Amino acid sequence: MQIQVVKSKIHRVKVTGADLNYIGSITIDEALMEASNIIEGEKVSIVNINNGERFETYVIKGARQSGEITLNGPAARKVQSGDIIIIIAYATLEFEAAKSFTPWLVFPDETTNLLK
Repeated sequence: MQIQVVKSKIHRVKVTGADLNYIGSITIDEALMEASNIIEGEKVSIVNINNGERFETYVIKGARQSGEITLNGPAARKVQSGDIIIIIAYATLEFEAAKSFTPWLVFPDETTNLLK
């Protein structure tokens, strides 16, 4: 049997932009992507702390150490600049392997979105 588990989480980052006219996705600072083991094109769930919205999109790489967290395309309607969000990626693992799996959890500075 296989189950889905949290693979990666960027906990409580501030949205720095919302670009409705972009193709779609979430742009994430490359340093945050590396620290959380999230790759470009990976499907992620977004949880907006400010308004309770939950949705899925895919990741594109932002400039390293920029602190950028930008929601693009239709997802831009679900956030406002300054909102605090959680970004979660999941993995499908065999049940026994999932019991000992350790996810990558990142807790950046909420003010700058940079790693502490």
